[in-house]
Amino acid sequence: MGGTAPSNRTQRGGTAVTDADQVREQSRNDAVEAALGKLDLDTKTRLLAGQDMWSLPAVPAIGLESLVMSDGPIGVRGVRWTADDPSIALPSPTALAAAWDPELARRAGRLLAQEARRKGVHVLLAPTVNLHRSPLGGRHFECYSEDPYLTGVIGSGYVNGVQDGGVGTTVKHYVGNDAETDRFTVDSVIAPRPLRELYLAPFEAIVANAHPWGIMTAYNQVNGTTMTEHQYLVNEVLRAEWGFDGCNVSDWMAARSTTGDIRGGMDVAMPGPTTVYGPALAEAVRAGEVPQSAVDEAVRNVLRLAARVGALEGAPAAVEGAPAPIDGPALARELAARGFVLVRNEGALPLDATAGRTVALAGAAARDARVLGGGSATVFPERIVSPLDGLTAALPDGALTFSVGADPSDELTPAGQGFELHAVCRDASGAVLGEGGLPSGQVQWIGDDLPAGVTYETMASIEVRGTFVPRESGEHAFGTRGLGAFALAVGGESLWSGVQEMGNEADPFEAFFGAPNERARVTLTAGEPVEVSLTFQVPDMTALPLRAIMFSLLHLGPRRDADELIAEAVAAAREADTAVVVVATTERVESEGFDRQDLALPGRQDDLVRAVAAVNPNTVVVVNAGSPVELPWREDVAAVLLTWFPGQEGGAALADVLLGDAEPGGRLPTTWPATFSDAPVTEVVPTDGRLEYREGLFIGYRAYEKHAVTPAYPFGHGLGYTEWTYESLEATADTVRVRLTNTGTRPGREVVQVYLAPAQDAVERPASWLAAFAGVVAGPGESVETEIPLPARAFEIWDEEARGWRRIGGAYEVRVSRSHGDTRLTATLDLA
Repeated sequence: MGGTAPSNRTQRGGTAVTDADQVREQSRNDAVEAALGKLDLDTKTRLLAGQDMWSLPAVPAIGLESLVMSDGPIGVRGVRWTADDPSIALPSPTALAAAWDPELARRAGRLLAQEARRKGVHVLLAPTVNLHRSPLGGRHFECYSEDPYLTGVIGSGYVNGVQDGGVGTTVKHYVGNDAETDRFTVDSVIAPRPLRELYLAPFEAIVANAHPWGIMTAYNQVNGTTMTEHQYLVNEVLRAEWGFDGCNVSDWMAARSTTGDIRGGMDVAMPGPTTVYGPALAEAVRAGEVPQSAVDEAVRNVLRLAARVGALEGAPAAVEGAPAPIDGPALARELAARGFVLVRNEGALPLDATAGRTVALAGAAARDARVLGGGSATVFPERIVSPLDGLTAALPDGALTFSVGADPSDELTPAGQGFELHAVCRDASGAVLGEGGLPSGQVQWIGDDLPAGVTYETMASIEVRGTFVPRESGEHAFGTRGLGAFALAVGGESLWSGVQEMGNEADPFEAFFGAPNERARVTLTAGEPVEVSLTFQVPDMTALPLRAIMFSLLHLGPRRDADELIAEAVAAAREADTAVVVVATTERVESEGFDRQDLALPGRQDDLVRAVAAVNPNTVVVVNAGSPVELPWREDVAAVLLTWFPGQEGGAALADVLLGDAEPGGRLPTTWPATFSDAPVTEVVPTDGRLEYREGLFIGYRAYEKHAVTPAYPFGHGLGYTEWTYESLEATADTVRVRLTNTGTRPGREVVQVYLAPAQDAVERPASWLAAFAGVVAGPGESVETEIPLPARAFEIWDEEARGWRRIGGAYEVRVSRSHGDTRLTATLDLA
């Protein structure tokens, strides 16, 4: 506490809290109570229900503004799904966790707060801190890690950063939403110890260390009770035990019971205008089914959130004034490089950039980069730097060649490269109501997210129209995705009209991101523009609780023989000094709304890597995936670099790392299995509505160690561009002190990882677990010493009989490691 008396300064949320802060907080609480006292029952219950897709109603009588929320794990979309107001797109949460740096996460959060303020957003619907229970989890790119401690530390940094900027967070999805299959209804059956020690642990840590202003309760049930109605986990654990004093908002459409939700501690039912709260809740109070005190407490939590973000008159905001501006693209580039994980390097990296050296780049994903995951986290950046763009800018003229080699998908995708599109909305007479720009052929309007002048009541049709300039001559396929009646025209010629009916999709996102439908093929010439048009007939949505329009104009360029494409890449690689192959997953493999079927790379990408590696010993493979994939050729290539979904500046960061201008700073936040069959947990599909977490405490590296399975790359693994010698270790029950030296020729950053392994155990526990970590930086030949606090919780288990935490004494081996599979120093610690 820097010598300041404890009575004048306390610690909360990773930030020192002064007496002045406490006075301001008391002022906020006083303003909240005064505002609450002026509200009647109907206004109170209306305040607990969304007025539309993204906001709560304003109450001018008490000086309350409308609270605006937005999705925001990697970028702040705002209240409209449009490219007309671009957003900074940061790397995926797996990439942020891979940096193993809570201060870097805090900087990312501050940038997102800046974006939120720019877009008029008060609350970000992030971060997602569910665990990587199984690599098959379809949304794991949006989560941090398989380890609860790492997840809690990175999540705390993110929350602190966003709230540093005066913007609220909603830590999600509380709790047990660790897979996508049947996520709206699944009952996650989790025993008390793993529930506490694994799945609740990140939420508990973030509440303790970051004081979040919001929590989002999940769709699913936990042990038979829907999370929005879970009195024990919300009222008893989250609020009473942990001291959470923020606002609890439902996941969108998760609230299902007026009385059950309010008694279960859910404050806000989203989205509106039709919810289980509002008039239904007021009626329940008048009927004696719900106590007035429960409504008052929920409203108090909403008003407290409004006060913190500066939306309640008379209440001092938690952060007054805008923080110092941050260069978004520059930070996005830095974050990407810091999260890249170099898992193999046989001397190929960094590239030799001397004059005359050549690079053969291959892979469709090198040209058309996938920089973010699918689903609700999608944003539209102003620009995207692909690997091809980044390397073209960084290398001398003539040093780089590109060939497609293999495409991860032979399916149609939303019209993108070469298309200039906009949406035209018309009424039944054909009169134009309004228009909006489109970043691609994808239309996804939810709630009031419509172009100016357009309403669901007046809109009869939407035409996606514009021009397409082909990159290649040949037969181009066009198609649709979505449900309803369509008419497709290319070059002024009507090619198809018809109706797409609902299939067997169980999830709205699965329906939207499901199988594309080819409708027509047209022969086009490279460089010659052609008019395109897809008209969608808007159905009557009057009776729907949530109105939305989701459909896509799809396209696929000329299909070429796969063997011919690989042969072209091989020919280029044979003549080059270095071959760089970019492989990737697709939106059909990793996205919100469904889980993965396997861990294989789609298409002929494995064949491409093998063929290129066979002719060029300096083959570098760049893996553009949000979570683990099988790499069957990993021992046959010179280097493997994992770039996750790297955000809008990913290609520039890739050039920085490949050329040695930046060190690949990442360490694996999740174990990378050698094959799908090696993964310890593969059950993500419920049986009779129940998904039983039978593995208990043993997920991720804990399970690999228990079952003596060697992964392709262990948790915490990652190589830099220098070498480190671990020299000494001192361990007590409170701290670990480590001295190490950079024995290489370049400056670098090392992540010192501390694992605990009990010598003998009277209780069932993993053989070892991550207890703490720290990053250190040193120049060539420089030594550095770091002191790493050991949290008391690292020595505790959840005692199911006592319903509390219990410290387990005895002998522990303290392992200081570069990864879970690479221990450098050990010490014995006897814990009383």
